[in-house]
Amino acid sequence: MALFKKRTVGKPGEWYYCLEHKKVEEGPDCPGKDRFGPYASRQEAEHAMETARERNLEWENDPKWHDASARRSDDD
Repeated sequence: MALFKKRTVGKPGEWYYCLEHKKVEEGPDCPGKDRFGPYASRQEAEHAMETARERNLEWENDPKWHDASARRSDDD
């Protein structure tokens, strides 16, 4: 008898985007390391990669993520 049962987390009505299979799934079918979500709708999950790209651009351009003192020491 196993000490820990392997189970996925999630419920019907929660949508995920599987990074390995590049598809949308209702309730998680794939392991957490291979998916984005949960999303409230299938449409949101379909646009998961687009949303991730937009967020990455926002973070890259966010001045709070760039330490001014580190840039000054690089210039020295």
